[in-house]
Amino acid sequence: MGSLRFCFSLWNNNNNQPPSPHSSRSFSPFVVAVGFTVGAATALTALTCSNPSPLKSSDTNNSSIPTLPLWGSITMAQSSLPPTQSKNGISFPSSILSDSLNLLGIGFRRKSILGLKSIDIYAFGVYADNNDTKNYLAEKYGTLSASQLKGNKEFTEDLLENDISITVRLQIVYGKLSIRSVRNAFEESVGTRLKKFGESDNKELLQRFTSLFKDDIKIPSGSVIHLSREKGHVLRTTIDGEEMGSIQSKVLCKSILDLYIGEEPFDKKAKEDIELNLASHLQN
Repeated sequence: MGSLRFCFSLWNNNNNQPPSPHSSRSFSPFVVAVGFTVGAATALTALTCSNPSPLKSSDTNNSSIPTLPLWGSITMAQSSLPPTQSKNGISFPSSILSDSLNLLGIGFRRKSILGLKSIDIYAFGVYADNNDTKNYLAEKYGTLSASQLKGNKEFTEDLLENDISITVRLQIVYGKLSIRSVRNAFEESVGTRLKKFGESDNKELLQRFTSLFKDDIKIPSGSVIHLSREKGHVLRTTIDGEEMGSIQSKVLCKSILDLYIGEEPFDKKAKEDIELNLASHLQN
């Protein structure tokens, strides 16, 4: 699956829905409206089995970061389902890693086939340690409302910079995803973020990270990847509970998290929900 990159960066998000109202719930649910046809599946299979030059898609967000192949927009919507479950049945635990990390928001990534049909590739959930967020953020932001935190660049920067334990949980939906696609996508997306944060000589660091995704690893539908920033800015990577390795690097941790909670996240709606829930937590 050399030409189809599993992009952890910059699928175009065109969701312009207003943020969820602040409520007493700990999490505002999202769902993805999925259009999936046999023709789309056939097209994707053809792409996966060949190795042509990557197709490019336009960046509807006018991002300064290069666009990546074939990734389309994500449509998120509210539902009456439990806060950890999507309409298509994908569930996230409310807490992970010995209940020390609590769910802040979930989102979906979708793959667009020639700009016509879309399929789900993976769902993700962002978890953070409540004690860490209060210790590092409450004094500065505890009196601010969710609307004040929304789009607050200083808040985003503090969330990325501080030694807060955060895990991004990826749950694979598409069953024909290859580890090579994951590795190639990380090489491009994380490499771009490393440059964004001023790490110009990043080839060795990037190679150390992408080499964790070895060719013999299988990631069928239902597989779970954890990307965890642990104390001391250590990035720990696990796949289905098996540790792939750890790398101590503040800029690498920041680059990974920036994909999900940075200024130009994969899913803007998911980030809004994260801000909403953090605001609620910091005020308690």
